[in-house]
Amino acid sequence: MDARTQALFEARAKIIKAMAHPTRLFIVDQLSKTERCVADLTDAIGVDMSTVSKHLSVLKEAGIIEDRKQGVQVYYRLRTPCVLNFFTCVESVLRGEIQESIEPLKKS
Repeated sequence: MDARTQALFEARAKIIKAMAHPTRLFIVDQLSKTERCVADLTDAIGVDMSTVSKHLSVLKEAGIIEDRKQGVQVYYRLRTPCVLNFFTCVESVLRGEIQESIEPLKKS
């Protein structure tokens, strides 16, 4: 693998790693509906604000979300809504896994 190809795959891995946490997946799902401030996300997730802020920082660093300031509040939204296609793909894999685990039961 040449250096350019290596860099491309490292960039892809960074984005996938940023989403590889249940809380961050939940945040992406919440932001797919509407923009949210940290306080809203903290209430929805049920953890402390610093933890939510850290998750938001990871997602922002990966380019998945962006923010805007309004007074003292910071609102977050999806920067790249196409990331939701990843959810569709994951759900397809899950359905396949479920179907595969059910098949032996049907033969019994």
